[in-house]
Amino acid sequence: MKEVIIFSTKTWPHCQPAKDYLASKGVSFVEKDIQADTDARKELRALGSMSVPTIKIGDEVIVGFDQGRIDKILGL
Repeated sequence: MKEVIIFSTKTWPHCQPAKDYLASKGVSFVEKDIQADTDARKELRALGSMSVPTIKIGDEVIVGFDQGRIDKILGL
């Protein structure tokens, strides 16, 4: 399976539903909190985004919680 990274914050309400969805589908992911981790913030910026949630699946980057794209990329 492709590596999944979710860039998030603890305070933005749209991040938790994205994490819950991935978990409900049995998708393991690495969470990077851009408020607490300056390296994660730099990594997110390098992807061309400063919005959360941003989900990186393999080489694909999804800005926002787009369940259809997530399903398509992961074959769910």
